[in-house]
Amino acid sequence: MIQRSRKTKETDIKVELNLYGAGKADITTGIGFFDHMLDAFARHSLIDLKVECKGDLHIDAHHSVEDVGIVLGKALGEAIYPAKGIERYGNATVVMDEASVSCDIDLSNRAYLVCELPLNEGSINGFDLELVEEFFKSVAFNMPLNLHLVYNRGTNRHHIAEASFKAFAVALRRAVVKNDRIGVPSTKGVL
Repeated sequence: MIQRSRKTKETDIKVELNLYGAGKADITTGIGFFDHMLDAFARHSLIDLKVECKGDLHIDAHHSVEDVGIVLGKALGEAIYPAKGIERYGNATVVMDEASVSCDIDLSNRAYLVCELPLNEGSINGFDLELVEEFFKSVAFNMPLNLHLVYNRGTNRHHIAEASFKAFAVALRRAVVKNDRIGVPSTKGVL
């Protein structure tokens, strides 16, 4: 079990995770839609995940979402690196009705994000959709990993956002599959 926390003037966050769990989730951020997305991530990655966040929601959800991404990214990095005996690469395309989103990841211990999602405006139940990219940026740069999220099709913003979290979850689950034949999955000898 990996435990990480972060306390600032804006947020107080605690994350616990078991990388090779059963997808159990206990999420409390005060942001209903974000809780739903993190729950979907846990269930489809098969990571047991507990997130407690107290944030300055009287301002907006930005600090909470960004900082949860930071803490989750650091916890995932601690659970995975130095990478050894795992597949390293993972990808998934997830469809939700009319929506389809693809995710490709490389557990390279180097940060990069390509986020081509049509979620730059609008909100769902007070959750600004531009925060989807902020969350993934925080995860990618604090874990770190190479993360590509690409919108294929769809019109329902809830479906697009949820497909993004689920695609990331499945791609990550595939990338951390244990494979002892691989050793260190890099010509460098370390990740």
